[in-house]
Amino acid sequence: MINLERGSGILCHISSLPGKYGIGTLGKEAYDFADFLKKCHVKYWQILPLVQTGFGDSPYQSVCCNSGNPYFIDLEALRDEGLLDDEELKSCEAPAGSVDYAALYNTRYNVLRLAYARFNIKDEDFCNFVKSGDFEDYALFMSLKSRYPESFDCFPDAYKYTENLAIADFRAEVYKSDYCFWQFLQYVFKKQWQKLKNYVNSLGIKIIGDVPLYVAYDSSDVWGHPELFKLDDELHPTCVAGVPPDYFSKTGQLWGNPLYNWEVMASDGYGWWIDRIKKAAQLYDIVRIDHFRGLDRYYSIPAGSPTAEAGEWLDGPKERFFEKIKSELGDVPIIAEDLGILDSGVIKLRLKTGFPGMKILLFAFDGKQSNSYLPVNMEENSVAYTGTHDNNTAVGFMDSMPPSQFGVFKKRLRAALESEGVVYPFVTKQQTALALCVCAMASPARLAIIPIQDLLGLDDNSRMNTPSVPQGNWRFRLTEQPSRLHAAIMRKLVSHFNR
Repeated sequence: MINLERGSGILCHISSLPGKYGIGTLGKEAYDFADFLKKCHVKYWQILPLVQTGFGDSPYQSVCCNSGNPYFIDLEALRDEGLLDDEELKSCEAPAGSVDYAALYNTRYNVLRLAYARFNIKDEDFCNFVKSGDFEDYALFMSLKSRYPESFDCFPDAYKYTENLAIADFRAEVYKSDYCFWQFLQYVFKKQWQKLKNYVNSLGIKIIGDVPLYVAYDSSDVWGHPELFKLDDELHPTCVAGVPPDYFSKTGQLWGNPLYNWEVMASDGYGWWIDRIKKAAQLYDIVRIDHFRGLDRYYSIPAGSPTAEAGEWLDGPKERFFEKIKSELGDVPIIAEDLGILDSGVIKLRLKTGFPGMKILLFAFDGKQSNSYLPVNMEENSVAYTGTHDNNTAVGFMDSMPPSQFGVFKKRLRAALESEGVVYPFVTKQQTALALCVCAMASPARLAIIPIQDLLGLDDNSRMNTPSVPQGNWRFRLTEQPSRLHAAIMRKLVSHFNR
């Protein structure tokens, strides 16, 4: 069991930070946001996966599960190092508002290549970074994608099946033009991230990061280690990940990620996963494992199925997986995302590991006194949220209700607050959203996390993701840093509820 210090935090991904360059970065705005968190007196900053995004711009569909997103690189820091000039920086400026991923894809890499062209690839620190091998598969994969943009199963066979001689020849051929460029991006990202993390930690704030359970099919992870996944001889998935029909979708969610071959993974002591968790624990102070239930039992959908309805539950690695992680890495601070369809096996696994689970207040007010998301039913060893990145914002959620339902919702919320000894007046939807934040903070959960959208009372135009909808997500951005008023509101709640 990990001992999370009682406290509170804000959920806001790096991409959602404001700024001049079309997407949030590891630059000044990230440091300013950390200063805002310090003014709030919170102890935690939760973010989504930092990875380079792939299909659908999702941080849960990355080209490499250990990568950093090149879009997050602070361009002004590159200018200060003499790798970019003011005119090139200005060319990257974009209007405030939602992230335009297509525009970023068409422009940002061109500017990053200009910076790379001025970088000394013989720099000793960089050479040691390359020699570490951490991004060998990634750099080769991205170099191949530059030449063969289709998914890796369409690479020429010698590259598709990673024949050693062909790969070595290709690496030598593109070493300076492509291979070292992709290594450079990860090198710069890692340096900038570590600097930001050190600053955040110096403020007394810990970072909660996210590890998706699955990886994307068209990724360096699958290309470099096909034996670890359920693929046929042509390296096509035989079955894919998802979940059956649930709250979010009547036909289930067909994620399409290839499934792990857990038997093969177990044969070498889950080495690939040990390395992944080790790297995540270096990036973050606390690791949230997304779709934790898939480590007890996972949903297997035949490849090619049009929906997620025709699948079956199969056994995952269960306790032995976490026993191996503990024996290799010690007590890694982990939060279990135990949402969705749960059964006794998932609950038993979480209790056995001692990891805190997640409680979502937007799911709490169905009128059932046994609802496990009601504060009165929450365990102390849990993390309370108003909602997550997969939910609508609190205001957006209430906007979808007819007036009568909204009235019932408010009545139930008041009852929940009263059960925690809290009297808090609210009438409007913005006030009700703040009341939900109060409810999370008042709950017995050891940790309370408030999405920035709910603290600010934003509507569904600020929603981060709609599950089972493949396009148009992950675009939310703040137009400016949150105000001193919002810092004061959060600070008062932190003090009042001893967080």
